[in-house]
Amino acid sequence: MKGFRPDKRKQEEGDAGSQFNLRVNLFFFSTFIIFCVIIIRLAILQFVEGPELKELETGGQVKNFPLQPIRGSIIDASGTPLAYSTPSQALYLTLLKDYSSSERGKKNRPEIEKLAEEMVKIFDQHGDPKAEKLTVDDVIKAMDLEFNKQPGYEPRRIKSELSTKEVAYFMEHKNEYPGLEVVEESQRQYNQDRIAVQTIGYLKEFRGIKTLEKYKEIDEQNKKQKDPGLIYTEQEKVGVDGLEMMFQDELRGKNGYIGIPINPQNMADGVPTMIAPEKGYNIHTTIHKDIQKVTQQAIMDQLKWLHANPVSGKTHPNAQTGYAVAMEVDTGNIVAMASMPDYDPNVWEFGTEDWETVMKYYGNGTISPYSSGRSGNNLESTVLLGSTIKPLSVLIGLNEKLFGPNDYYYDSGAAFFGKDNSRVQNSGGKSYGSLNARKAIEHSSNAFMVDWIGEKLYNKYGSESVGIWDKYMKKFGLGVSTESGLPKEHKGIIEYTNIEQAGSYLAAMAYASFGQSGKYTTLQLAQYASTLANQGERIRPQLASKIEDQDGNVVKEFKREVLNKEEFPQQYWNEVIAGMNTQGLRAFEDFKYDFARKTGTSEQDIYKNGSRIRVENGVFIAFAPRQNPKLAVAVVIPEAGFGSQSAAPVARKIFDAYDEIYGLDGTPHPKTNNDENQDGETE
Repeated sequence: MKGFRPDKRKQEEGDAGSQFNLRVNLFFFSTFIIFCVIIIRLAILQFVEGPELKELETGGQVKNFPLQPIRGSIIDASGTPLAYSTPSQALYLTLLKDYSSSERGKKNRPEIEKLAEEMVKIFDQHGDPKAEKLTVDDVIKAMDLEFNKQPGYEPRRIKSELSTKEVAYFMEHKNEYPGLEVVEESQRQYNQDRIAVQTIGYLKEFRGIKTLEKYKEIDEQNKKQKDPGLIYTEQEKVGVDGLEMMFQDELRGKNGYIGIPINPQNMADGVPTMIAPEKGYNIHTTIHKDIQKVTQQAIMDQLKWLHANPVSGKTHPNAQTGYAVAMEVDTGNIVAMASMPDYDPNVWEFGTEDWETVMKYYGNGTISPYSSGRSGNNLESTVLLGSTIKPLSVLIGLNEKLFGPNDYYYDSGAAFFGKDNSRVQNSGGKSYGSLNARKAIEHSSNAFMVDWIGEKLYNKYGSESVGIWDKYMKKFGLGVSTESGLPKEHKGIIEYTNIEQAGSYLAAMAYASFGQSGKYTTLQLAQYASTLANQGERIRPQLASKIEDQDGNVVKEFKREVLNKEEFPQQYWNEVIAGMNTQGLRAFEDFKYDFARKTGTSEQDIYKNGSRIRVENGVFIAFAPRQNPKLAVAVVIPEAGFGSQSAAPVARKIFDAYDEIYGLDGTPHPKTNNDENQDGETE
């Protein structure tokens, strides 16, 4: 072929191969260099710059030291604080250097000692002259320079309850004392008049009450909580009873905290920043201090009177405790709730030398039998309700068509039932002759209840009669929670379901019919009385009217709340309410309102020194006025004898106090100098 040169083509192919090899070599060399650089850089990061970077990373951390939240107040219906937090100012120091006994700390020691000397001089010059003087050694000890009690970064509490002059000085010279902060703290205090102390409740440190279900949950949430303002500290005081616990979340507010930059030595490294605590909401309770004080005093006066004056033919020195609840029929508001004797609740904050007395009475006996005092023979606050059950017994009998409103029963003074011919007699063995439903309630006939209600209900339903009875009881609030919201509320003790104890289903129904088979709290009795007054509407007892923030804005209001409504023919209601007309109540002789009432004298057997002793408990329920009722009251005094003479006088004083403040007819009727004093001692 013309022009073809084989040697030239071979030369071109050889040049191309050389270039390819050069590029491959350059690639591998470059890769080697890059890996060398990376390895060298990693070595520098790990062995040279690592410690410095670690220090920078740690130094950038901020630890939060929590400041206690400022608790809101519990305020009574008249606007008087019953539980409140009094503010105080404390001086805290954040250590910005190491002042320990280490080599580095020793160099800084003169500096902190000089600060301690200056602080003592300021305390002496501007502090309260009556307060205990702090020495330099006291201040040094509070600084905890060896970190025995606190981490290095954590602020030290140097002095509490600063005077206004001390606060002003440290605030004015803040720039001269880096690390010093004036922090607002508070102490929980309770009204000195001891207003409804068990209902209000008390506080304890969070770390000591984590076994309570509410605080178990909070303790778990603490571990996940990211907002430092919501974290509960171990020393924080929280509600463990009464309204203090019921409204813990609302009253608590929010933590403040001091944000402290720290270094790798766990010491403060920079100027701390402070976020002030947020004060909690205020709870306005329905309790009225004036009605409450009258209620409390009435119980104590009546106990004293019972020790010196005969009731049922004898004095009652074993009547050591008393309980009363006053509940508005139209709203459910609890205006008085007294468990007596009581105690000074300020002992939880300031201590006492007589804890034994406190521990007997700190529980609320109107809702629970625990730690709420005992009668002389050790009876609890939940007693058999006795004849106060009879209005409901008759209502059940009418509704179950066991008899009619115009049917008459002949009362011979006693009733007999069962194979063994068990006998139940009327109080004092009285026979009342011909009785209809209304008169059976008025005369409190045990015989009527056993023969015409207990036995007839059993004959109608057999063994199912107990379940039927139980449903009626619970519809009227007996044996179930009142749903007041108060913690530790007791549901009562139902005994009519214990057939073995009763002996038979018939016996269980017989004893239940006249009130000898159920023990209930005073609040349950008040709700029961209110349900009778409302003709079948069971409403929630309200202990708070509203919740407000610190600016007075209403956060929440509490309104009347119907829990259940039971329908009965109006004629039945007319008969029952007309029958609530117990006669011979000396305490109410001059009472200007027509009112519905039922006394009770429940009997309980106790065993003492090998002998069986029968004791009588005074029980009383009432609502006034009979038409358009405004207030329902329940009073229980264990081992006090007849309720008409022991419990009724207390109820009278409660009605009078309410009439003076609010008016049982809707118009207040303040006392005048001409008003006669209603005293239980005149009984």
